[in-house]
Amino acid sequence: MDALWPTAAPALSPLRVNAARLRKIPRSSEARGGEGGDTTVVAIDAASHIPPARAPAELDPEADAAVEAARVDRVGRLGSRQLWAALVVGGGFLAAALTFAFLHDSSRSPSVFVAVALVVAYTLVYRVEFEFGSGMAVPTQLLLVPMLFVLPLGLVPLAVAAAIVVANLVEEAEGRIHLEQLFVRLASAWHALGPVLVLAAAGESSPSLDQWPVYLVALAAQFAIELLSIAVRLRLKGTAIPLRVLAQKVSRAWQVDAILASLGLLAAIVAVSQPAAVLLVLPLVLLLRTFSLERRARLDHALELSHAYRGTALLLGDVVEADDAYTGSHSRDVVALVLGVADDLGLDARDRRDAEFVALLHDVGKIRIPAEIIDKPGKLTAEERAVIETHTVVGEEMLVRVGGVLGEVGRLVRSCHEHVDGRGYPDGLAGDQIPLVARIVCCCDAYSAMTTDRPYRAARSRDEALAELRRCAGTQFDAGVVEALARTLARG
Repeated sequence: MDALWPTAAPALSPLRVNAARLRKIPRSSEARGGEGGDTTVVAIDAASHIPPARAPAELDPEADAAVEAARVDRVGRLGSRQLWAALVVGGGFLAAALTFAFLHDSSRSPSVFVAVALVVAYTLVYRVEFEFGSGMAVPTQLLLVPMLFVLPLGLVPLAVAAAIVVANLVEEAEGRIHLEQLFVRLASAWHALGPVLVLAAAGESSPSLDQWPVYLVALAAQFAIELLSIAVRLRLKGTAIPLRVLAQKVSRAWQVDAILASLGLLAAIVAVSQPAAVLLVLPLVLLLRTFSLERRARLDHALELSHAYRGTALLLGDVVEADDAYTGSHSRDVVALVLGVADDLGLDARDRRDAEFVALLHDVGKIRIPAEIIDKPGKLTAEERAVIETHTVVGEEMLVRVGGVLGEVGRLVRSCHEHVDGRGYPDGLAGDQIPLVARIVCCCDAYSAMTTDRPYRAARSRDEALAELRRCAGTQFDAGVVEALARTLARG
């Protein structure tokens, strides 16, 4: 995963209405906030557009939310159903492990030192965590595989359980998790039973590359039993997820296990004759721990940056409201409409976040427009409209200076007064050239403006405003967005 690097925006001078950059285009009727009489608009050439820095790829709001929710779930107290599910699944594992240990005879007799060393090493490896989305990968395969060939098979699941208990008691003593989390972690030990059962059925033997088909079956059994245990625990909690979907969610952890299993097998081959040699994997574990800490730091930075962008957007929204109460209140009304339309159209989490920010900040450039123009009760002159219509470009320039996610939002803010027939401003974009988020904000902005009292005209009713939007659908507004807004309003 790439590191997040701060992006410096180019230095920008305060906006001036520069005749060399302006061109006149005809346009259909539109208000100062979405309706009004015919006039001439002034557009700034697309060549003058300053492309914003792309937002870091890690700033995916859906992934951010999954990471944050997973972190809370992994450390806090359990709900009653969560605790019940963990006790049932964890208790089932202990019962199965004890039964297998009682029934299985083994010819292996490692020393107590070797057994304890393996449990301690497993404990250390268990504390190395690689986060991804709502899950994590733990490189315990490096120790599990040697355990399968050094310890009596009947003791392997219990050794894994002992290591998990020790690791979690240490974390609880450090104040990192609540003690109830121990039951959840113990319930995750079911994976150790799969390979144990397969290897026991094949006959307890020393590791050999000739037995690779058996080892593949053992690995598959590990994944299958792990998947079923997770599914049962989720169902007991009241969450039913199809096995296929659940398998996709844990597939990244399985990929890590499959890769590390080969290294674990190599360690097992050496450890059969020299059991202490299994400890040679610990330097690799230390290296993996370093990588895991670096990855966690990057995720922490990504989450902090995501919160910072949201905080900056809200702050700028407050600045807009402090500069002009109507503009600020109008922007917040547009946010509610835009989010309703975004949900109706099924926008993904990233586009929905962008839509929220654009709706909040689409008028941020108006803080640079003289108040006598913004608050003028009568019709604007052509020169005054030329000034006010620069606010989208001013807004873009302000947000590009912030960079990252808000730099990308600035590009969308620039397009919020484009029309689907190409007669909007500032770039004369048409149809799908206009980003969908900008088309949504344009429509909701116009609706909010038409249904709000202004010094120069009274508010229209909801039906009148929708009728006007539908009349202009296909020319000024995206017809699909207009109907999505109508459905949103109908739902209340």
